[in-house]
Amino acid sequence: MRTVFIAGAGTDVGKTWVAAGLISALRAEGASVDAFKLIASGYDPARPEDSDAAVLLAALGRAPTPEAIEDICPLRFIEPLSPPAAARREGVTLSLADLVSRCRQRMAAAATEVLLIEGAGGVMSPVTDDATVLDVIVAARTPTVLVGGSYLGAISHILTAADVLASRGVKLEAVVVSESLAPAPDFDETLRDISRLLKDSTVVGVRRDDPRPLTGLARRILGASLSSERA
Repeated sequence: MRTVFIAGAGTDVGKTWVAAGLISALRAEGASVDAFKLIASGYDPARPEDSDAAVLLAALGRAPTPEAIEDICPLRFIEPLSPPAAARREGVTLSLADLVSRCRQRMAAAATEVLLIEGAGGVMSPVTDDATVLDVIVAARTPTVLVGGSYLGAISHILTAADVLASRGVKLEAVVVSESLAPAPDFDETLRDISRLLKDSTVVGVRRDDPRPLTGLARRILGASLSSERA
């Protein structure tokens, strides 16, 4: 079994959309796959079908029942704030040890070929009062797919996130440039610039109406999983 962390260069850059696309691509390749959403804020209990957890469940072919939502994302908070701020509104204190433990438990229990763990916000977004998503990734020791947008300024955000991941020894599986929905520079030009600046990394460009480029990344992840099992 291989675990891959899906991290963001920022908030609302398409992490869940990319994670769901990878799930679909992996399943299309005949692979068994599961997903885990580390933590979520801005969760509306009256509309669970609109949540990130529901998007992941749909890709897995599962209905967004209360039990399924709880299983895939047990830490959900209502306020659309950073996780520790949203948790405080509900009298909950988050800890790095607990978040890492939840990831490791899910990894140990996984009966699939691939497990995708999706983070919250960006790589340096806080998930506790004194820890970031990056701290979880480092502690869980997972290779990471970095997802960024194509909006003006996205190149800087992606390069910064990639640099900070490298500085902590995180294996960068790939960088996925997800087409931004808002007005943005030419997508192909942005993709070429990022690919040139991150010449030692696998860079995948994905338009919102065409997730097919994720198939190659899914095969890469699955191939690494099979190689690990044979070693």
